[in-house]
Amino acid sequence: MNLIENAEKECAVLGTLFQGIVNEMKNSSSLWEDLASKANKMHIQLKSTIITFSLFLDAFQRIADLATNTKGATREIGTALTRLILRHKSIEQKLKCFTSSLVETFIQPLSERIEEWKKSANTLDKDHAKGLKDYKKLRNELRKKATETAKLQKKCRK
Repeated sequence: MNLIENAEKECAVLGTLFQGIVNEMKNSSSLWEDLASKANKMHIQLKSTIITFSLFLDAFQRIADLATNTKGATREIGTALTRLILRHKSIEQKLKCFTSSLVETFIQPLSERIEEWKKSANTLDKDHAKGLKDYKKLRNELRKKATETAKLQKKCRK
């Protein structure tokens, strides 16, 4: 009987642990959805920033071109401004690259995984409930058989 009790205790501990993990999976999905939502908002803001930054650099480039096309010392200022604008254009390109990779490698895969996690958590929970039901049924049958065996052993001794 001691062996059966130990097995029951171990099964109960494992069942509780499993149920805790499934509950954490279910509860954490809202946090993952929040992260994906915030990342999407950041992506939208970055796109807006890139457009505004590009418009600013275009306007600044027109001023640099004007200064470059004049005579005198302002030509050197125009050249310096053009070099500055070119450096900022490279920053703009890096920001565009970051923004597109944010969507392609983070937001889209995460959104797809969240749905998979929800489905798998629900499936695991249903399977666990079904298995728990079967386990309890088999445990009761085992207890009955163990009790019958103990009674038969007592009769054999007599």
